Amino acid sequence: MPSGLVALLDDISVIAKAASASLDDVAAAAGKAGTKTAGVVIDDAAVTPSYVTGLSPSRELPIIWKITKGSLRNKLLFLLPVALLLSEFLPAAITWLLIVGGAFLCYEGAEKVMEKLGFAKHGETLEDEIADPVAFEIARVGGAIRTDFILSAEIMAIALAEVADESLLLRGAVLALVAVAVTVAVYGVVGLIVKLDDIGLHLTRKASASAQAFGRFLLRFVPRLLAMLSLVGTAAMLWVGGHIVVDSLHKLGLDWFYAPIHGAEHAVHEMAGGVAGWLTATTLSAIFGLILGSLIALILHKVLGVGAGEGH
Repeated sequence: MPSGLVALLDDISVIAKAASASLDDVAAAAGKAGTKTAGVVIDDAAVTPSYVTGLSPSRELPIIWKITKGSLRNKLLFLLPVALLLSEFLPAAITWLLIVGGAFLCYEGAEKVMEKLGFAKHGETLEDEIADPVAFEIARVGGAIRTDFILSAEIMAIALAEVADESLLLRGAVLALVAVAVTVAVYGVVGLIVKLDDIGLHLTRKASASAQAFGRFLLRFVPRLLAMLSLVGTAAMLWVGGHIVVDSLHKLGLDWFYAPIHGAEHAVHEMAGGVAGWLTATTLSAIFGLILGSLIALILHKVLGVGAGEGH
């Protein structure tokens, strides 16, 4: 009996050590994959505040929480199993899905630019009188979750590429860890950003003169920050969307756009350094995204009549 118990404890010890090693592998792989997605994560954080800008302060955190839950649903219930199945049985399909997602981001970003330039608006915006606030909030949350789905797909695809040679179980664990970590980080930061003005107002009521001064600074700074993030969010849609499409076409052997963009990036890198090279590639990808998105918007609205009559 004792020998059997000792043998059982030995087996448990071996299993525990193996599990510990597996967790270390997952954490290391997730960290490596996470660093590769940093650019898209920043873009995600820049895009999201635009969906609550101008709405009632009491609805900001509830809206962000709804988007957070939608983002986790996107990643864990839809993208994670699809990514694993495709990586196992049809890896070539991932590239085509990324092209569709990238084109959608280009369209979303280009439509915002076109509206700012005076083209017809499609759907209610914050400049319009909102007849039904509940329906408008539902629409904005839905729009945010759709945009998040595309950005999340890119995050998951990048993470998957980093662990493509690992076992199916490890791939799944890494993608799940990246999904949760990225979502918490992005929407935690977004929640803080949109509540900075409330923090500033609270500080202005403190007895300390320094606290009051910092509170007044926040109240002046936050509207500018949110306006800047709105612009950054639109630019991010165009850059990320353009980059996804160009890079995906390159993977399919079509270098019509990839070659000149990365040729320019390399040339500027040699002359002015890595940051200038990156900015060059980013700008050219955004220009490509704007052109592609504008063409899609014109075809949808002018040729096919999708959304016609919705402008205000």
